[in-house]
Order: sequence, then C-alpha cells, then structure tokens
Amino acid sequence: MDVGRRPVAPSETSRANRGWWDGAADDYQAEHGEFLRDDGFVWGPEGLDEADARLLGEISGRRVLEIGCGAGQCGRWLVARGATVAGVDLSRRQLQHSRRIDLETGRVLPVAQADAEALPFVDGSFDLACSAYGALPFVADAGAVLAEVRRVLRPGGRFVFSVSHPIRWAFPDDPGERGLTADRPYFDRSPYVEFGDDGTPSYVEHHRTMGDWVGLIHASGLVLTGLAEPEWPEGHDRVWGGWSPLRGRLLPGTAIFQCLRPA
Repeated sequence: MDVGRRPVAPSETSRANRGWWDGAADDYQAEHGEFLRDDGFVWGPEGLDEADARLLGEISGRRVLEIGCGAGQCGRWLVARGATVAGVDLSRRQLQHSRRIDLETGRVLPVAQADAEALPFVDGSFDLACSAYGALPFVADAGAVLAEVRRVLRPGGRFVFSVSHPIRWAFPDDPGERGLTADRPYFDRSPYVEFGDDGTPSYVEHHRTMGDWVGLIHASGLVLTGLAEPEWPEGHDRVWGGWSPLRGRLLPGTAIFQCLRPA
C-alpha cells in the first residue's frame, strides 16, 4: 500500500472512502462491534458514553439525525430512549450491518445511503443531529456538511459531533512510544491518502486544526456552545488503532463539538 499527502477533490474523496468503508465494514464491525454495542452511544475510543455525558440533552420525543451512522449503534440507542431517528452513511455495507442488527435485536433504525455534503432531507426536519466519528473526518468540504446540518435543523436545534482531536495529526498513528513524538507539523493540512494499485486514492482523511473547526462552525451559521476533550479513563486498556492507554494519559484523542442553530 502506498501512502502520501496531497490535495484530494470532494468527488475523489467520496469515491475513495465509499469503497474503503464498503470493503472494511465487516472487519470493523467484527473488531469493534462489542465495544460499540448494538444499541450503545459511544463518542470515541476513550469510551465516553452518552448515557453518562448527556451532551445531547433531552432525547425523548426529539427528531434526531445521525450522520455517518455506520451500523446504527448510536441511533438505535436513541430510538430506545424515545427519539425518532434517521441515520445516513456513505457505505452501503455499513448500512447492511445496520439492517443485520435490526433483525437481531428487533429494534429498527431507518437509514439511507447518502453523502453528508448533500443530506436528503427538507429544511428544518430535525431537532437534534449527531455524529460520532462519522463523515466529518472523511469529507473534503467539512463546511458543506456543517451548512447542510444547519439547513436540516430547526431553529434552536443542536448538533454534536466528535472527531479525532486535531493535535493527533502531528503524531504518528501508533499506540506505542513512537506515537508520543511529533513528526509532522500540526499546521500541515495536506490530507492523508492511501493509494490503490492503480495509483488512485483508496482512502482519504482530512485534517483541520482546532481553529479551522471553530471557523467552519461559525461560517456555517451554527454557534459553538461547548467543547469536550474526554480524558482516558482509569482501567480502560483497549487499544484502537493509534488510541491506547499510553497515549491517552498524555495526549487528547477526541474532540467533541457542541453546536446550536440560533433561533
């Protein structure tokens, strides 16, 4: 596998990541499904649970959109607590896993295959929107996603989303000691790209600094109302890619942005 860093257009990014997630979905769910739970809402590898964090506020009776829902674990948890939920994801295979869990649990999450940069809903459809590591790190134009979220939220609606903490970009994606030494500029925004045998991108992840995220949220017409940086909890020994207890004690791994569409 060849790896590089170069600009990647939105359509090229979408095509690469749709193919990658379709191919990786089975392994991803096999490896992480137990941790995520069939109807659990986990904000990131640190294991912060919405049941404890309550970042979304009141859920019962609310219309909620989950963006980048994967196999629908978070959305299904919301349904169980009285919300009316729709999920969208770029990957058909991830949504097939959502359907599998529907059949296994008897708790159905309505889902649609869609690009987060063009949500298939009318204006003001939802009271809440959420995304736990879904879509936003994997799109070329995060501002377009935020603008779409603002559009489909009612006035006064809220959006909460988690992404890799921007500081992690400066460090190798390694759970061991090598991952504790910065080896690239935090301010280098060149996307991380994996290439297929034919030289075309097969996976793309985009980097935004903390300042970039704040600016994009403001430019979309949303208001930033909170920022959470979960600490690695004592006794949590799970390694997930570059996340680990070793790194988690020293470096933030996840950033959670809480946003409001003004009334």
